[in-house]
Amino acid sequence: MLRGIQIIAKNQIGVLRDITAIIANHNGNITFAQTFIIKHGEHAGNALIYLEVEGGEFEKMLEEISSLDTVIEMQEERPFEHIFGKRVIVLGGGALVSQVAMGAISEADRHNLRGERISVDTMPVVGEEELAEAVRAVARLHRAEVLVLAGGLMGGGITEEVKKLKKAGIPVISLSMFGSVPRVADLVISDPVMAGTLAVMHISQKAKFDVDRVRGKKI
Repeated sequence: MLRGIQIIAKNQIGVLRDITAIIANHNGNITFAQTFIIKHGEHAGNALIYLEVEGGEFEKMLEEISSLDTVIEMQEERPFEHIFGKRVIVLGGGALVSQVAMGAISEADRHNLRGERISVDTMPVVGEEELAEAVRAVARLHRAEVLVLAGGLMGGGITEEVKKLKKAGIPVISLSMFGSVPRVADLVISDPVMAGTLAVMHISQKAKFDVDRVRGKKI
């Protein structure tokens, strides 16, 4: 069973080491970790540590972690997968990104009403280097399941990053555009709204669409 722990701790060396050691000592397996310094509010300057843990003696972990001198506050949280679910990532030109998002959000809403959890992340990005960097970062995003590239011209470094992302197991849907990206994408779609819709259908557990079955096609 996957469970989440949110910890507010002092910003000191060794805090994360101490917490993870306790989890390991109680046979917990950390499947996701996120930590950053809080910038605003009553805990500004302290660290927020969020961990998702599988297995182990969870209650004993909580008891020992809360007893650490460096821990200010701690509480159990539902894992991100149960709240935000799988993620569709949309990158590219502003106007086209909004059209892809329209299709994706409408379709995600339909599935989420039936109990699924699918979220849509969008970011308009301009420039080959900036887009290539954004595509490369998708592989590091927690719960990212599919990428949609929306633009009029993409190639060069972006194409190379698309190839790497596909090797990482994340399918790429491209709009029909100039450049070499459509030649390496898993699926090319001319209608941006449909691209967003099909991206959501691909990761939905209840939809009948699968990118793998139409890989290399142009619609």
